[in-house]
Amino acid sequence: MTYLPTDVVGHWYYLFLIMDVYSRKIIGWEVHERDGADHATQLVQRTALAEQIALKAPDQRPVLHGDNGAALKATSALTMLHWLGIKPSYSRPRVSDDNAFVESLFRTAKYPPEFANKGFADLEAARQWAASFVQWYNHAHRHSGIGYVSQQQRHTGQDLDLLQARHALYQQARHAHPLRWSGPTRSWERIQAVTLNPENDTVVAATTQTPIAA
Repeated sequence: MTYLPTDVVGHWYYLFLIMDVYSRKIIGWEVHERDGADHATQLVQRTALAEQIALKAPDQRPVLHGDNGAALKATSALTMLHWLGIKPSYSRPRVSDDNAFVESLFRTAKYPPEFANKGFADLEAARQWAASFVQWYNHAHRHSGIGYVSQQQRHTGQDLDLLQARHALYQQARHAHPLRWSGPTRSWERIQAVTLNPENDTVVAATTQTPIAA
């Protein structure tokens, strides 16, 4: 969850967001006038239904990683996670980079000139901005951490063909003009594992329980 400014000093809207860490896709989001466990619980349930989590084998269901906010630790949220078969995970106290993927996403969201730095006029304006940003981020943004493909392409597996085509193109170019290349071509190999915290080697492979972050 992150704060969105309003045009009233000291008043905020609240952006609840869930990201698939493997694909970086935003798979669920809502904007509300207040923080609360009920909003977090409803978003988790709605996202799990959209992603068909219940159809996955128990050992293939995701882990939901979040900060230490009260919303995801409330009884209602924990009960919903248990019912869905999703394991909760939380950032460690006083460790700033345990939820780095989402924090980076929030910085991306608030940096463009389209963001209302002086505050959103009303809740509907904030929701319209969020919908537009999510559409752009998932479908148009090319993320360097996943091989410069869109989050939607990686989420659906379309990235594999794209990366293979790029590799073939680079190899053809090198074969046609070898003097232009002083070393190996750019690697377009698909990234098969995601690390929540590189320093601690918390690695989750694409074929195991994929983390989602909120």
